[in-house]
Amino acid sequence: MAMIVRLDRVLADRKMALNILAQKTGISVVNLSNLKTGKVRAIRFSTLEAICQALHCQPGDLLEYEADAGLSPE
Repeated sequence: MAMIVRLDRVLADRKMALNILAQKTGISVVNLSNLKTGKVRAIRFSTLEAICQALHCQPGDLLEYEADAGLSPE
């Protein structure tokens, strides 16, 4: 999959620890850690909304698309 989660970068920019984000969003540290390390295959819009609200950012700040090598757009 070519979606990259940039939660670590946004947290660093905001100087916020993962446990503080967990407190602000009500999302478990384990789930946020899995998201941060890219171990998830999907994210709920409600989760994305809570993270964006807590970090004062847009979904595009957290998610990045990278085309797979060898695949050509048609």
